[in-house]
Amino acid sequence: MDFKRSARRMRWLGCYRLGPKCKVVLFFVGLAIAGQLLGVLFNKSWVQTEHSRTLFSLSSENGQGPPLGSCRPHTHVMFLKTHKTASSTVLNILYRFGEEQGLRFALPVGYQFGYPQRFEAQRVKGYRGPRVAEFDIIGNHMRFFKPEVEKVMPIDTFHFSILRDPVALAESSYAYYKNVAPAFRRAKGLGDFADNPHKYYDLRLRNNHYARNLLWFDFGLDPNANFSLALARRGEATVRRNFRLILISEYFDQSMVLLRHALCWPLDAVVSFSLNAREQAPKRRSTWGGKVAQPAPLALTDEQRQKLREWNALDWHLYQAFNRTFWIEVERFGQARMQAEVDLLRVRREVLAGVCLRDGGRPVEANRIRDKDIRPFQSGMVKILGYELQPRLDNVTRQVCLSMIRPEIQYKDLLDRRQFPHAQQPLDAAIAAGGFAVKRESSFLLTGEHIDSLGKDWNRAVVARNQSIHQVDNNGKLR
Repeated sequence: MDFKRSARRMRWLGCYRLGPKCKVVLFFVGLAIAGQLLGVLFNKSWVQTEHSRTLFSLSSENGQGPPLGSCRPHTHVMFLKTHKTASSTVLNILYRFGEEQGLRFALPVGYQFGYPQRFEAQRVKGYRGPRVAEFDIIGNHMRFFKPEVEKVMPIDTFHFSILRDPVALAESSYAYYKNVAPAFRRAKGLGDFADNPHKYYDLRLRNNHYARNLLWFDFGLDPNANFSLALARRGEATVRRNFRLILISEYFDQSMVLLRHALCWPLDAVVSFSLNAREQAPKRRSTWGGKVAQPAPLALTDEQRQKLREWNALDWHLYQAFNRTFWIEVERFGQARMQAEVDLLRVRREVLAGVCLRDGGRPVEANRIRDKDIRPFQSGMVKILGYELQPRLDNVTRQVCLSMIRPEIQYKDLLDRRQFPHAQQPLDAAIAAGGFAVKRESSFLLTGEHIDSLGKDWNRAVVARNQSIHQVDNNGKLR
């Protein structure tokens, strides 16, 4: 592999399209090398061959820059993909790295590991018994259950996850699961729910876990337990025992720097574009004639925000505890060093956005995306945004850019086909098992949340992969 030629290609790619931005990039490259802050900055090897391309080089040889100390890259990784925490973007990072390194993924038979039930090893596609077949990366949605995860993953697996402020998480969860969680469906808006959650919340109803202590639930803990400081601290201690690193969504770039050093991965491995983001609702204004518009469904007062923290008290405790730990880790890493690496990451993201994405890298509505393979799935009361690629990219560049914006569901399908080339695909298996008919009109897919709302076993899920879906009611009928 000619790394010098690859490096020249990367420089050409950034400078040719961006002009003056090249000077900024080269300045930061010089800064990184001079200060030896990064092991690898431009370590992407763009090899234009018929069958393969390598994005991330784990070697520091042939001009690839100084290594990240004496560490060895982690290739056994378990990511607990919590809900509405930027976890889809993190999963894309794992998918890309694993794909480029030829690692083996522990994939669900459908799209989630039997969620909202606790994880079971038998739900991993290709699982034949405790450590009979070795898997390298696992990261799709699950409700964590350590004994079963340990049956699947090697003993030296690096476990990590990500948290988000429970109020922001509640806003996103309400918008996304409005039609899935009965507690949300009955409320007029999130503020109405916050004012009196007990009026709407019934713990016996399926999918109401989305409406209370969702993080706590995803970690395998009881979200309906009566809050006490002792209980909250026991849960916190459990999470600390099981996970070596907890990221914070609100400080995503700093989280990526800590993650790359913890995993000993190159910088480009954690450069990403935000995926599965929702369109932000415009601020409400007075309507024509001077009448004041009704409050937006997600609008909250300060008092309602506080009520949501109290309602999600177990999540709030987790978030506060690990937010403190996060900044202790940043201090240990070094504030100046952290800022330098964050700056490098952001410049790299800006360069790649200019190369890869239309509209200056701004997310766009799904109906504007012509390529059905990169349209994000739509759910709930808000629009989920995606990206359009620049036209006339050469094939190698296009494939690199495509991997950074490919939605989670389509990416999982791609990895599934490559890992199990002779296996029956999900749609065929679902029809064979359940016999449901699906009208073909758009490219959107049926996610685990919708499938699970039917009370069907995930292994029998109907996966609408061939364009358009119909929502399904509680009796399993298409409507």
